[in-house]
Amino acid sequence: MSLIGWVLISLIGASALGGIALHRGEEINSLWFITAAICVYAIGYRLYAAWIAAKVLVLDETRATPAERLNNGRDFIPTNKWIVFGHHFAAIAGPGPLVGPTLAAQFGYLPGTLWILIGGVLGGAVQDMVTLFFSVRRNGRSLGQMARDELGPIGGSAALIGTLMIMIILIAVLGLVVVNAMKHSPWATSTVFATIPIAMFVGLYMRNIRPGRVLEGSLIGAALLLLAVVGGGWVDHNASLRGLFDHEGLTLAWFVIGYGFLAAIMPVWLLLAPRDYLSTFMKLGTIALLAIAILLLQPMIKMPAVTQFIDGSGPIFGGKLFPFVFITIACGAISGFHALISSGTTPKLLANERDIPLIGYGSMLLESFVALMAMIAASVLEPGVFFAINSPAGVVGKEAADAVAMISSWGFPVSVEQMQGLAREMGEATLFARTGGAPSLAVGMASIFGSAFGQGLLAMWYHFAIMFEAIFILTTLDAGTRVGRFMLQDMLGNVYKPLGQTSWYPSVILTSALVVAAWGYFLYIGVIDPNGGVNLLWPLFGISNQMLAAIALSVGTAIIIKSGKLKYAWVTGVPLAWLAVITTTASWQKLMSDDVRVGFLSAADAMAHKLASGTLPPEKAAVAPQLIFNLQLDAALTLFFVAVLWIVILDMLRMASRHLAGKPVLPLAEAPHEPSRLVEDWVRD
Repeated sequence: MSLIGWVLISLIGASALGGIALHRGEEINSLWFITAAICVYAIGYRLYAAWIAAKVLVLDETRATPAERLNNGRDFIPTNKWIVFGHHFAAIAGPGPLVGPTLAAQFGYLPGTLWILIGGVLGGAVQDMVTLFFSVRRNGRSLGQMARDELGPIGGSAALIGTLMIMIILIAVLGLVVVNAMKHSPWATSTVFATIPIAMFVGLYMRNIRPGRVLEGSLIGAALLLLAVVGGGWVDHNASLRGLFDHEGLTLAWFVIGYGFLAAIMPVWLLLAPRDYLSTFMKLGTIALLAIAILLLQPMIKMPAVTQFIDGSGPIFGGKLFPFVFITIACGAISGFHALISSGTTPKLLANERDIPLIGYGSMLLESFVALMAMIAASVLEPGVFFAINSPAGVVGKEAADAVAMISSWGFPVSVEQMQGLAREMGEATLFARTGGAPSLAVGMASIFGSAFGQGLLAMWYHFAIMFEAIFILTTLDAGTRVGRFMLQDMLGNVYKPLGQTSWYPSVILTSALVVAAWGYFLYIGVIDPNGGVNLLWPLFGISNQMLAAIALSVGTAIIIKSGKLKYAWVTGVPLAWLAVITTTASWQKLMSDDVRVGFLSAADAMAHKLASGTLPPEKAAVAPQLIFNLQLDAALTLFFVAVLWIVILDMLRMASRHLAGKPVLPLAEAPHEPSRLVEDWVRD
């Protein structure tokens, strides 16, 4: 009966995927997307993840994890698996699964949807689970340090330095997106700020006031979060309170920088774990509500399966379908940032190896589902509305009439009156040229929620969605900062041993300050960029994120081969080969393309020429030197990242060939086996 059931699920999933892929001409029902996703994820988790856990990794429930053996009450703490799941999901689920699919809808719904489903099951979830397992077996070591231990000094050092540099860019982009989402939005800002004391209270409640009462703490925290959301609306409509939370981007950037520092130095149980855990309620609740609304309404997908912009002429961002759909959608399919969480904070909290498939593979599938919801929310909008919101004024024109004329000429009709009416419904002055993906996603979500639960609340739904996105992102920023601190401590520990002690407070403060200062600089230049910063940093974010995933898969492949399991190396080797191709291709185009909308250097040269000839407007000429420098810096970083990637891959291949030839290589750095003393189904955190 079980076999018949899984065959039936497979047939339903194949039919739904076929319907999505082959449907042309008429609109398609969004229910096809939900059906395909549920079937694909169920098969991936129940069959593929279970096979990897049993045959490739060989999990051992009786083995003590680092959280148990190294328990210090600060970073290493055996924690309830559902809290770890919530923390891990909240940490990995940043802007990628929300913003990436929304932007990639420029190519149509089909390319992004297929990449989200296939990439998530065969690539992203595999990377997350494998990295988590190997880090648990190595005392919770960071990805960079594992590379050094397993590959050797050359590839390991390159991975260590490159991973930390990539990490800095990733956190800066996270900060930039959340600053842009909260800028001049008292509702979102006050709600996000309120989550910090709420998390600290819940952390104290579950650790000191009512130890181990996870359900009580969860219910109290969830209720306070909902109250914070409602309170944000009160703040937004109160003239005296509104001004306290209505800030420019630079002011919010300093708040975010300060928060990142505090999150990195505080005990994980006090702020990070409970805040991310509670944020998960809002994330999962909103996504579940969105899925229910889609099931009830079954809205039609209005975006074409494939648009004419696959040739690279798209208004939102430059670049052809290959490789840029795989770069634009990182989180949601496969994301290197996840490897940092899987080898950073999560291994230090995991109480039993049996929970690795749930937390590693399952969390990634959930994020992939979030990405699919984002794709649906963007695609149910009229294409003309979608492009009017996301197309920069420099492409379609600053005047509304010029913008609608340009967009309508592409075959996506839209009118000024239509956009003005939509802005009024959403409680906004205008929705033209609101680039970055977040506003159009919020409009799509608000439209679905409004149709299902009341059109009269569209403005509330829109601002709730904006706030939801901000919280989604900020939880990744705080965990990322902490992981960056662990990585830097691992590196400095090779120079001065006490600095490598993750709980030695002088090291904690020093490394946290260095990490925050580094990503704070890139956040600063993104905030002051007159073009919004996202266009400058997002391509670099996508490329570096996928390169980091390739580094993680290289380390995983190396360990599998050294463990005598060459026949299973394809599990990580196939997604590694794919990422190596797309990241190298994208890097080459970003460096060498003559198209100023694609190439960093060509864009810098074109701007420098205009500046020298005096053809730039005065306001843009004033910041042109900074923009030119930033473009050149992006190019240099791209070149550095691709060099690091290939050093790691080639060193992994060198190590593998030596091992297979019977020549000496570095021994496996796995910690000795110790039996676990935690026999309960769950442990008090």
